[in-house]
Amino acid sequence: MRAMLPYKTLLLLLISMSVVASDYGTIGLIDTPTARMSSDGVLTSTIAIQSRTNSYAVTYQATPWLEGTFRYTGFNNFVHYDRNYALKLRLWPEQDYIPQVAVGVRDLVGTGIFGAEYVVASKAMGNFDLSLGMGWGRLAGNGVISNPMRILSEKFANREKDFSGESTTGVLQSGLFFRGKQVGFFGGGSYKMESLPLSVMLEYNPDTYASFEVPLSGLKPKSPWSMALNWEPKPGVELSLSRQHKQEWGISLVAALNTKAAPPRRQKPLYRSSLDMSKAELPRMLNKDSWYDRFLFDVERSGLILVEATVDNATQIATIVMGNRSYPMWTDAINEMSLLADLHLPSQAKLFRIIVEEEGHQVHSVYIDRPSRNTSQLKHTIRRQPLLTKVEKPASPQFRTNFSQNKLFVDANLSSRFQFFDPDDPVRYQLFAKLGVSLPLPDNWALRGSYAIDIDNTFNEINRESDSVLPHVRSDIARYLSEGDSGVNSLLLEKRGSMSSEMHYRFYAGVLEEMYTGVGGELLYQPYRSRLAFGLSTNRVQQRDYDKSFKLLDYKTNTAFASVYWASPYYNFDLAMHAGRYLAGDNGATLEMRRTFSNGWMIGLWTTLTNVSSKKFGEGSFDKGIYLKVPLDQFFNRNVRTSYSTRVRPIQRDGGARLEDFSGNIWWNLRGVRYDSLNQDLRRTLP
Repeated sequence: MRAMLPYKTLLLLLISMSVVASDYGTIGLIDTPTARMSSDGVLTSTIAIQSRTNSYAVTYQATPWLEGTFRYTGFNNFVHYDRNYALKLRLWPEQDYIPQVAVGVRDLVGTGIFGAEYVVASKAMGNFDLSLGMGWGRLAGNGVISNPMRILSEKFANREKDFSGESTTGVLQSGLFFRGKQVGFFGGGSYKMESLPLSVMLEYNPDTYASFEVPLSGLKPKSPWSMALNWEPKPGVELSLSRQHKQEWGISLVAALNTKAAPPRRQKPLYRSSLDMSKAELPRMLNKDSWYDRFLFDVERSGLILVEATVDNATQIATIVMGNRSYPMWTDAINEMSLLADLHLPSQAKLFRIIVEEEGHQVHSVYIDRPSRNTSQLKHTIRRQPLLTKVEKPASPQFRTNFSQNKLFVDANLSSRFQFFDPDDPVRYQLFAKLGVSLPLPDNWALRGSYAIDIDNTFNEINRESDSVLPHVRSDIARYLSEGDSGVNSLLLEKRGSMSSEMHYRFYAGVLEEMYTGVGGELLYQPYRSRLAFGLSTNRVQQRDYDKSFKLLDYKTNTAFASVYWASPYYNFDLAMHAGRYLAGDNGATLEMRRTFSNGWMIGLWTTLTNVSSKKFGEGSFDKGIYLKVPLDQFFNRNVRTSYSTRVRPIQRDGGARLEDFSGNIWWNLRGVRYDSLNQDLRRTLP
């Protein structure tokens, strides 16, 4: 296998943009925003190095008109790291004689160090792109005109102090938004060269650094003017060199990925069908005279799973229960299964009823006309019935695959973990070998586990101890990463299944994760064709010892959540609300919002509020973060269904802490085969 990203796939992922990210991560000039935005679904990462600061930002184009940014900044002249979120909303797009206009907040949730709000307009003129904006906070500078918001209320004349060393971080800075006695103006322009992958920028930025840098270091900008040269060595990659305020140099690197790009549709591996093979070439246990044996043999080689099959001669319907081991898109898997069924099933079967089974849950029946048939009468019949229905199958299947039991599957690979935003070191890492085991058991039970063997890490350099007044259910994670550099990550017995196509369950017991062992379960009720679903989950857990052995600490607790899920019809956004009891014994609710594409990308955020006050919670005020799931098939030259998932928190505290993978996950696991998603993909891709 070539673990290399094919060039054509790379071009699908990397976006050639006429707009670039500013040093603040938002689409803009050098330090100031413009009204421009990336294409919908583009994920942009920015590294900006200046003599004053080092900044790292991730920006996501959540919709065609909404841009969100998370930014982490370290100051070089004094030890301080700042985390903040930003939003920019497009009010209307550019037209022939009307500029594009956007409004934004630069420090939505953070310390307020970089607090600024703005309204900005951008207009393209040939190769020039010009912007002019009105700013509040740091973008107001010393002010030019009276704040127009004072027309609404004189309260807008009073802007709270942007930063205080005693302020509580991580709260909504509503006392700052669009406030201040005066506002200022900012802007500039860029020129893109036609014959070279270069562009130049000139910017007017009135920021005086008065809110933070000047009081601590005396650093003041010499001039509001800055300029930069951008180079685009390949689509979606920008390198910029800037001279800012006539006093400091800056360099930035920007890379963009299109999370919305259609997944690569790779050809299936070429192999001879069992129909074309002699008896001597087939496995000894395979009966070539049995259509099910031949069917099963080819299905497994194609990367699919055949659970059972039945042909009803009276109705001329063949029922096939299938799983998907390799195909990133379920529509491709279903299409491949129908083609193989057409090749092997008896001629009596005129209509295929394919039952979709995802991770042990049977969710839908998909009706497909036998591809080799070409009778308008049957096609007319299919149009009168839904393509997707509830699970319907014979009580007793004619054939069922006898999957190998008591066979241990072992997987070994290199892996890594990162911890971000430690005040003493922004990034800590570990490189380790991961040994995974899986043992299928009868009746959809499975034994799974993983063991980590440390190769290199920087977690043993952590000296900071938790100051939490709550039970240390998460804030001691540094001890697990340093003292437990090698050890058992998980070892659990799990059963998944479906009581019907609308009711799904899972039960598990064992070492659930690196910090907890215990037992638990989850139920999901997904009404047929409904965008709403409801779930319950509960766990009884005990904290593990820091060395990741089978020893336990004294802390025990129960968690329980009632969940409501909504598959919104807008831009593939899904929402979930989990209300209940958390690991530290606090009660509250978690709101999740994720956007998922048919190619497997999933990007979202969550926030949790409980009865723990912001003072008891500590730095960050409440739990929040970003969720990211990256499909790995786009980085390999073959079909794989694996993905890399991670959660990024600005700060890890004890309030609002859950068992992330055991507190309402079935609905997310079934995202690719949910009715609204699968039905849309089937109608778009299958004949």
